[in-house]
Amino acid sequence: TFTMPASKVEVNATFVKEVETSPFSDVSTSAYYYEAVKWAQEKGITGGIGNGLFGPNQPCTRAQIVTFLWRAAGSPQTNSVDNPFTDVKRSDYYYQAVLWAVANNVTNGVSATSFDPNVTVQRDQVVTFLWRASGKPAAKTDLAFSDLADGAFYADAVQWAVAHGITTGTSSTTFAPADGCTRAQIVTFLYRSKN
Repeated sequence: TFTMPASKVEVNATFVKEVETSPFSDVSTSAYYYEAVKWAQEKGITGGIGNGLFGPNQPCTRAQIVTFLWRAAGSPQTNSVDNPFTDVKRSDYYYQAVLWAVANNVTNGVSATSFDPNVTVQRDQVVTFLWRASGKPAAKTDLAFSDLADGAFYADAVQWAVAHGITTGTSSTTFAPADGCTRAQIVTFLYRSKN
């Protein structure tokens, strides 16, 4: 209870800045990927790797990237597509994500019968998956990447990704298409493509 004194009262308010906390103990709020990880966790795209960890520096697999893309698309069920891959089982957490990716031409796998779900996804694959999932939008930009081969399957995707600020490459002159990606890089690319 509060009893008003008979004399004049002065009321002062003190404001304290709320300290932002990370949803994962291994993701610092100052990390370049913090906003992307927070967004991905809030949107249900990823829950991390367990025990309150995100695993930002762990390699991201092909199964994980298609699962992230599928969840970002609203986790649609795709029952009209036959599973062409012998290395993707109905019991796998990424089963529906892979079928969705095939149905939506995000990927056809690494061969007619193999998806390679546990292989680390490469930079050329990531930008291609993101570009295809976005509807293959046209984007021409002058790129000075010495390792971007003319006619490469990922050439249009790289141009789109650079034009939209999804990536700038690994240096001013290299894209490093065959480099593997970490989980932090993948959610950052996905976040930038969606925001």
